[in-house]
Amino acid sequence: MEYLPTTILATLGGILARLYMLRRDYRQYPSYPQGWAIHLFVGFIGALLGAIMVPSFLEKEFGAVSFMLLAASQFREVRNVERLTLSNMEPTELVPRGAAYIEGIARVFEARNYIAIWISLAIGIVSELLAFSLPLRVMGAIVVAVFLATVLNRLMRGDSISDIADVEIAEIEFDGPLLTVGGVVMMNVGHSEARALYCERALGAKIVPKDPNAKATLANIGQMQAIAHDVSSMVGVFMDVGEQEFTPLVRRDPESGKLVLAMIPAQSSKEAFLEAISNVPVLEGAIRKPLLSVAARMSE
Repeated sequence: MEYLPTTILATLGGILARLYMLRRDYRQYPSYPQGWAIHLFVGFIGALLGAIMVPSFLEKEFGAVSFMLLAASQFREVRNVERLTLSNMEPTELVPRGAAYIEGIARVFEARNYIAIWISLAIGIVSELLAFSLPLRVMGAIVVAVFLATVLNRLMRGDSISDIADVEIAEIEFDGPLLTVGGVVMMNVGHSEARALYCERALGAKIVPKDPNAKATLANIGQMQAIAHDVSSMVGVFMDVGEQEFTPLVRRDPESGKLVLAMIPAQSSKEAFLEAISNVPVLEGAIRKPLLSVAARMSE
């Protein structure tokens, strides 16, 4: 009973922090309520592990600490579950996410459970340091939970496309049956009706990297697929199953390193189109920094 207040405060703080980091956006994942129930339960386990760690150290129950660390290591299975779930859902997407995007999402959900453990552990430490006063325990737990949840959640937010590239509208043209955007050939559109629809409703954009690091990052195929998927999710796409000629396409200009995107959005708004592209996250697995190498600096 001596450590009951610490355990309760730390567990509650950890699960609330996990709830704060669990929200559904345009990607519609995790689903509600089943997906939320799964993640909140796993977050509760993580929060409880972090809460019990402090009393275990104070009581010198190092065997219990080792067991809890072993249990925490099983959170890597969360990544496997998320990867499998999203991979199984992939065939139902009009514009697929791609393997790189799926891996990135799976990593995020795994990491958020570790954050719940860290926050719970920090609350437990503060609670024991302020054990002489219950009101101070509660206030300290609230301050630590809010501060750490805010800071760690922001640190986990990576860059978006607007941080590494300039996004501009590009003209869509046809060279015979060849669809071109910003001088880059996209694909062959054989049907005249499809070409007419592109001329009437399609939008094109060019994504110009700001530096060689961004150029290398945008060259990742998974990042290119993520752009097509996210933009389609945010502004909608004018296509049905099997209409390959209307699938959003991202191509790379090998000379300049810029990307070009062509699609027929559900609603033709240039401002919304550019905003959607700008907000696409940069995938962690796509990040490249060649300028950190001597060879790349010499080539510059």
